[in-house]
Amino acid sequence: MIIGGALGGALGSQVGGGQGRTVATIVGTLLGASVGGAVGRSMDEQDRLKVAHSLETVRTGVSSQWRNPDTGNEYAVVPTRTYESSGMPCREFTVNGNVGGKREQVYGTACRQQDGSWRMAR
Repeated sequence: MIIGGALGGALGSQVGGGQGRTVATIVGTLLGASVGGAVGRSMDEQDRLKVAHSLETVRTGVSSQWRNPDTGNEYAVVPTRTYESSGMPCREFTVNGNVGGKREQVYGTACRQQDGSWRMAR
């Protein structure tokens, strides 16, 4: 999982520029490291962008939900706790997925780094 997160973050940081690059880095790092199983494998680029957007903008405890029109898969992201560590924001979150009629829930924690990327905290 750590290798997946590092690789995802490295690949994500090469996409876009400015805020787009930060979002791509967030997406790659978070999903590469924490969203496993059917949920992680089923997400396309738009799903990953929606996860990143949720973690960047949605208040703690509020669910962000969507259905992928191409795959029919459904996802919900809920930031469950926001706190600071070493002066940087961190977020605990859950990702609930309904992939092919099977439900799966994944938990993770990520902290923003000085360069704007997010790194899994545990």
